[in-house]
Amino acid sequence: MNAGVIGIGRYLPEKIITNLDLEKRMDTSDEWIRTRTGIEERRIATDDVDTSDMAFEAATKAIENAGITAEDLDLILVATVTPDQPFPSVSCMIQEKLGAKRAAAMDVSAACAGFMYGMITAKQFIENNAYKHILIVGVEKLSKITNWEDRNTAVLFGDAAGAVVMGPVSEGKGILSFELGSDGSGGGHLYQNENDHIYMNGREVFKFAVRQMGESSESVIEKAGLKKEDVDFLIPHQANIRIMESARQRLDLPIEKMSKTVHKYGNTSAASIPISLVEDIEEGRVKDNDVLVMVGFGGGLTWGAICMRWGR
Repeated sequence: MNAGVIGIGRYLPEKIITNLDLEKRMDTSDEWIRTRTGIEERRIATDDVDTSDMAFEAATKAIENAGITAEDLDLILVATVTPDQPFPSVSCMIQEKLGAKRAAAMDVSAACAGFMYGMITAKQFIENNAYKHILIVGVEKLSKITNWEDRNTAVLFGDAAGAVVMGPVSEGKGILSFELGSDGSGGGHLYQNENDHIYMNGREVFKFAVRQMGESSESVIEKAGLKKEDVDFLIPHQANIRIMESARQRLDLPIEKMSKTVHKYGNTSAASIPISLVEDIEEGRVKDNDVLVMVGFGGGLTWGAICMRWGR
């Protein structure tokens, strides 16, 4: 039994903060941000919208797109490092709001790689015939742990939610291969500090990401029994355009075959890959039977990659 994506959805807050807005509150510039990160603006949730609210909106759309009901769900996995509160989990909160009475629920904490961890966990349950329909949500309200006085991190992050429903798909489609990894010795390069703000050693994270994104992408292509030229589209974690470009070039892909949403939404951590996937599908860049590589990295340090053939 092959596990794949059968429904998609996302939620983006309406409030936009541009680089020009940030110029007014800290020592930075639009040019400095764009040339180093590729980011032009980001979405920020209002105070009355929390992580579970965004997750619920994205989940509702994914369930509807899958053509099922919430009561058909067997499991809910939410990838986030910014839950409403330590417990109950965001997954339990949206399980109740969705009315998914049959579904088990748990959160996954793997930072920006969390959505990859969630999808790969779901794959095991589906292919073992334990569960049929699994909802995976990547969601972050990073604005609530961002230090808006720190120009090194404040310019990077945004809020969003992306969701997929996974289930059995036809032979030859769905997830073909995957890779997960972690290196706890690098945990000090990216973490939430004693002031509850994001701390990042940008230089070390950049070096790690450039290496790992390329290696993991090549690894899952090889594990799937494919070659670089078989890949139709790359969806990298939208953290930094220079990191994304290094992965694209390593796969010898033309620029039009790489997802790019970082300029509009910034780094949305676990939401980054699913919100990009939804946009690429809706705008026709991802088509039925395309071979996709999705790859992410994050605090932990963690990483994950998937090679899949798109379609039901």
